[in-house]
Amino acid sequence: QGLQDKIKVVAIDLADRPAWYKEKVYPENKVPALEHNNQVKGESLDLVKYIDSNFDGPALLPDDSAKKQFAEELLAFSDGFNSAFFSCLRSKGDVSDEAAAAVDKIEAALGKFSDGPFFLGQFSLVDMAYVPFIERFQIFYSGIKKDDLAKGRPNLHKFIEEVNKVDAYTQTKLDPQFLLDQMKEKFGIA
Repeated sequence: QGLQDKIKVVAIDLADRPAWYKEKVYPENKVPALEHNNQVKGESLDLVKYIDSNFDGPALLPDDSAKKQFAEELLAFSDGFNSAFFSCLRSKGDVSDEAAAAVDKIEAALGKFSDGPFFLGQFSLVDMAYVPFIERFQIFYSGIKKDDLAKGRPNLHKFIEEVNKVDAYTQTKLDPQFLLDQMKEKFGIA
């Protein structure tokens, strides 16, 4: 939405959240949160929908009804995708069948529309919902499971390549080694 220059980003340590965050910003103590017009909003998907509805800029969902319906299906699957990811993080062996199936579903979804490399063809709210988790899953696959998440998945490979050209994403992207170290520490992986 072109808000990078209009918002103030406040980074906090997720492992040691400051007391002021819960007290003054978001009582649920979850991230991210957005304060706008003296109201605080939370939950990532809700925030993106709120931004799409309340700020000028390109629409984050297309007008096409088939794409809107598919977007809702993909957003509904996001919890299942994340669950498979975290289940895989906790497992000591190879990549689980559940995680592989979830990534294969993403590969198929990325191939549904031919008008671009993203879930709905062009960059959308759905991509915003998935990219942080795909990024972390890719780092995890490579750094811990010694596997390539995009291997044999050309749509996912192209998605990762193209999303890394989106300024709004690259400006907020964290260092991959930092993310890997953080995951290893959180899940007790040597």
